[in-house]
Amino acid sequence: MTEVSVRRSRSAAAVLLEKPCCVDGEDAAPVGAPRVVLVGNPNVGKSTLFNALTGARQHVGNWPGKTVAVASGQWRPGSGPAVGLVDLPGTYSLVPDSPDEELTREILVEDPARRPELVVAVLDASNLTRNLYLAAQIADTGVPVVVALTMVDVARSRGVDVDPEALSTALGVPVVPVVPRSGQGVDVLAGVVAGALSAPAAPAVPSLGDDLDRVVAALEPGGPASRWRALAALERADGPAREIAVGLVEPGTPDDEVAEEVELLVAEARYAWAHRVLASAVARRGDRVTWSDRADRVLTSRWFGLPIFLAVMWGVFEATTSIAAPLQDAVQSLFGGPVSDGLGWVLTAVSAPEWLTGLVQDGLVAGVGQLLSFAPLMAIMFVLLAVLEDSGYMARAAFVVDRLMRLMGLPGKAFLPIIVGFGCNVPALAGTRILRNPRQRLLMGLIIPFVSCSARLTVYVLLAGIFFGNQAGTMVFGMYVLSIVLVVGMGWVLRRVLFRDLAHEPLLLELPPYRRPALRVTAMQTWQKLRSFLRTASGIIVATVTVVWLLSSIAAPGAAAGSSFGHVAPEESLFGSVSQAVAPVFAPAGFDDWHASAALITGFVAKEAVVATTAQTYSAEEPADVHQAGALGPALRDTFTATSGGHVVAAVLAFMVFLLAYTPCMTTVAAQRQEIGTRWTAVGIVMQLAVAWLLAVAVFQVGVLLS
Repeated sequence: MTEVSVRRSRSAAAVLLEKPCCVDGEDAAPVGAPRVVLVGNPNVGKSTLFNALTGARQHVGNWPGKTVAVASGQWRPGSGPAVGLVDLPGTYSLVPDSPDEELTREILVEDPARRPELVVAVLDASNLTRNLYLAAQIADTGVPVVVALTMVDVARSRGVDVDPEALSTALGVPVVPVVPRSGQGVDVLAGVVAGALSAPAAPAVPSLGDDLDRVVAALEPGGPASRWRALAALERADGPAREIAVGLVEPGTPDDEVAEEVELLVAEARYAWAHRVLASAVARRGDRVTWSDRADRVLTSRWFGLPIFLAVMWGVFEATTSIAAPLQDAVQSLFGGPVSDGLGWVLTAVSAPEWLTGLVQDGLVAGVGQLLSFAPLMAIMFVLLAVLEDSGYMARAAFVVDRLMRLMGLPGKAFLPIIVGFGCNVPALAGTRILRNPRQRLLMGLIIPFVSCSARLTVYVLLAGIFFGNQAGTMVFGMYVLSIVLVVGMGWVLRRVLFRDLAHEPLLLELPPYRRPALRVTAMQTWQKLRSFLRTASGIIVATVTVVWLLSSIAAPGAAAGSSFGHVAPEESLFGSVSQAVAPVFAPAGFDDWHASAALITGFVAKEAVVATTAQTYSAEEPADVHQAGALGPALRDTFTATSGGHVVAAVLAFMVFLLAYTPCMTTVAAQRQEIGTRWTAVGIVMQLAVAWLLAVAVFQVGVLLS
């Protein structure tokens, strides 16, 4: 089997699929529609099935009353009415070990008002023993069940043949083989679900043996999830079940160990039932060493794993920057020429006031044009990362970096939210909930903002392209390596200063099988993330550019005589005055200039606004250049040359390092506050600003000494 261990963890692919940042959906299920939930272990294809069933009719948000993000959407099974489909977080058991798993138990057991009409239990044919343990718990809740059997091809490659009809007979529920990535079997599943909804029936009760079954039946309180509640009371050995529980264990068992012994008895009974099901429905053709096993010996090896991972990520960023360059130039030329000129002609034709023309051409067109020029770059990066996720490689990356995570007293799976953070820090902070230890989650909440999100990528590429030419891809890759170093380094420091009580936990991580990336899945993931970025960024950009233009058009006190609204030197405007007041702080870092300070100020609102603000401030100073592709290049080179005393490379690197390490955007700060509280968020902000300034100064000063 291709796995390191089997316990509560989730792959990066699962996290990214289930928790994309800010994905909005247009279509919700009709009010009063039946609710169907997908339940299954991590890495069984549950989220891929959800995407196949709902298509674009989905959204992601916190479950009411909980800070746990779930995907939900509308699905029309067969020719019947639409239903609400909910993709619950992956779990190995209904005995919760994290807030995500607690939500699944709450919906199936503890909240009758939210109990679904049907559960689609997604079972992995290649790991049926473990999957059937969860299936037994689901059946005990009494909610009608339909089984979607995935990974049949993977099981077959491992010499395991599963008979769906025999499995259905053994389980007492319908079983439908599906291939979510290609859509095979989805129509059949829809028909079976429609039938189950029209004629609901409780699933067959998994037998735990005559003795346990009699005891549980006697304890059942009646009502929803009656058998589950009886089993839970027996396993806790509390209330009326205490005396019965004592009678099930060995005489002389200490009182404080009774519950543990009974829980073990129930678990063994469930696994015994699972093995009986397997014996009736599964045929094995002997153990096989698959090509996946051979690949893992190299990709997860002690000596080759980390270098291969770094080489793969370098390839991603090198390909991203080189492929996107001509596309970026085309978009910049479009906005700098025809779009700007066309809007200018229209505004002149309607006799628009001069201030409106300035806002549109020098503000909105310049800012939005710069943002959209990075859409091809981000699309390419999202495609490449989606391919790595869908192929199963990203889970191997978490295993490879386990030794690094040990330095912080964190398990290897803590690297999964870090991977998510390279897309957006907001879902990465939510992803820290996979950690059971609250202190570990707090530590992760403090270091996640040091992960370089995709919004910072736009600035890296702009500066790297201007100042490093053919080495731009390598420089961008270097920033991401530095981001990981920062995360590990700050985690190491914090552990020794504030988190000395953290002890290393062994790595318990399931590795999903390698798969050929599906075009449909890759395209859907890429589109969701790109659309999310553009929707979020476009609103922020329009608001930020408008505010910056307005502040740049208002003369500050003490401005030169004759200054008026829209006719003021940039450095004498309100925005320029504030930026100039901040700029001296960065003199030791080599970028003591109001343009740089202005970009960093708006970067606190959103890192997506940094490039737009930079374009806007320079266009206000040299309006003729804004209509030319690459007009920012000469202006930025002149600025950094002047502020650094000729040590341009050192100053640019210092600026990029400060951008990487300083306070994240307001949305991330809000998410951080939600996860770790106001006090620790304030501590994090102060820490990020201090670290960013110290690193930027160190980079510049060392660069000056070496040049």
